[in-house]
Amino acid sequence: MAPTGVLRTTINVGNPILAGLDADQQPYGVSVDLAKMIAHRLDVELELQVYASAGEAVAVVSDEKADMGFFALDPKRAESIQFTAPYVLIEGCYLVREDSPITDQQEADRHGQKIVVGKGSAYDLYLSRAIQHAELVRAPTSPKVVAFFIEHKLDIAAGVKQQLEAGIEEFGGLRLLPGHFMTIQQAMGVPKNRPQEAAAFLSAFIEEAKAERDVARLLAKHNIQGASVAPSA
Repeated sequence: MAPTGVLRTTINVGNPILAGLDADQQPYGVSVDLAKMIAHRLDVELELQVYASAGEAVAVVSDEKADMGFFALDPKRAESIQFTAPYVLIEGCYLVREDSPITDQQEADRHGQKIVVGKGSAYDLYLSRAIQHAELVRAPTSPKVVAFFIEHKLDIAAGVKQQLEAGIEEFGGLRLLPGHFMTIQQAMGVPKNRPQEAAAFLSAFIEEAKAERDVARLLAKHNIQGASVAPSA
């Protein structure tokens, strides 16, 4: 898990469900607390590498410049990362303007419509496979999706429900479409070519954390709404 003697862990602050930055620009959240628990279990120093987007964090772990990270499960990412089973489930939703004629999830994938997603996010990867008719437009990061959506006068914004809700509060004149277009399975992962024991250790740890209600406790501690603990593997 930590061949250098330090557990180098990526933290994606672009996903407000799992992590953020406090007033002193220090990372905090569910993924940070889990990383601390793992480092304590291994009795090694923890080094947090903070990134604004999932795409950046995935690249760093894939290139073995970090030992582990917290990511949404996706087949593309699994080409270079060994994943655990999911520990948290999060809803991916659509946002439109209040006066938009779009009222249903099924109306999103239509010719001539533009959907904005955070570049390299789980939503980007999923919608790149699922969308057949609408055009995907990529904002630099997931936290910038709503501002990008407004600035470029696009039709739909896609992302974490809580992040879109924050955009509604900040900008006004927006609404969520009912339901969700995907359930994001948040997991942990190590570089693909690490010994299998590394992935096995991490998988055992997260199953224990779910069973012992550590994940549920952390969601409550950070007042996370709209996410649930994933079932046992």
